[in-house]
Amino acid sequence: METILDYFQNLSSEQIKQYASLEALYQDWNLKINVVSRKDIDELYLRHVLHSLAIAKFINFNPKAKILDVGTGGGFPGIPLAIMFPETEFVLVDSIAKKLKVVQEVVEGLGLKNVSTIHSRVEEIPGKFDFIISRAVAAMPTFVHWTRGKISSKQNHSIKNGIIYLKGGDLQEELKGFPNAKVIDLSSYFNEEFFETKKIVYLPIKS
Repeated sequence: METILDYFQNLSSEQIKQYASLEALYQDWNLKINVVSRKDIDELYLRHVLHSLAIAKFINFNPKAKILDVGTGGGFPGIPLAIMFPETEFVLVDSIAKKLKVVQEVVEGLGLKNVSTIHSRVEEIPGKFDFIISRAVAAMPTFVHWTRGKISSKQNHSIKNGIIYLKGGDLQEELKGFPNAKVIDLSSYFNEEFFETKKIVYLPIKS
């Protein structure tokens, strides 16, 4: 938890309380429905919470913006970002119902009012979103195919609407077909060794 406070120093008392509550909520629910590996649950704030919050270093989501978290799993990156941006609307989608059960319970435990969940494949979700976020659920060409038509053309941020994707490793081959993709090393935001190979891929919507 101290790591979060080191990198994000302007949190409200409510946000600090919510971030501090995450560990107990996930440890409790993980015993019933395993959504986070045992190794990762011991390093929840580094490997899941701070990793998710890299997106908050890249962009400040505006109030009333709509963000879709695809393949949210146990609620990452959506839940940490929903705490950070309480006036932004987050829709967390996963095709595995038991994972969303944990997400819903954590959201309720935190008292978050800006998060909703959908048990579905992303292709079947109605509506359009300012940004689509995710943590490495598929190779970029597959992910772009899944999310086609889901990004709004109405711009409300300083950067174009699009996909903000947390990935790792060598992305050269995967991004060959996306010349407008921007890659940001997370080591430019965070000092921990865990982030040395981690990246954000930002793919803006085509004009």
